[in-house]
Amino acid sequence: MKIITVCGMGIGTSVLLKMNAEKALRGLGVDADVEAADIGTARGAARTAEIVLTSADLADEIGDVPAKVIVINNFTNAEEITTKLTEALS
Repeated sequence: MKIITVCGMGIGTSVLLKMNAEKALRGLGVDADVEAADIGTARGAARTAEIVLTSADLADEIGDVPAKVIVINNFTNAEEITTKLTEALS
């Protein structure tokens, strides 16, 4: 499974979200390849991903992709990330 975490520049909050998503996935017992990306890279990478995690202001910019685009309101909130990943995986 491929998951993309997205922020504007791909070097700050997307990396933080990547680490928290990996932690949540370990807790759920899910093996996934999680990549951090900027919005430009994410548009292409999301075509081969199953899930995209990003903020509300960037979600529409991902465009029409087959991946589930999930809005995360607080990139440091482990409970929110775990809950939304659980819903997406079910």
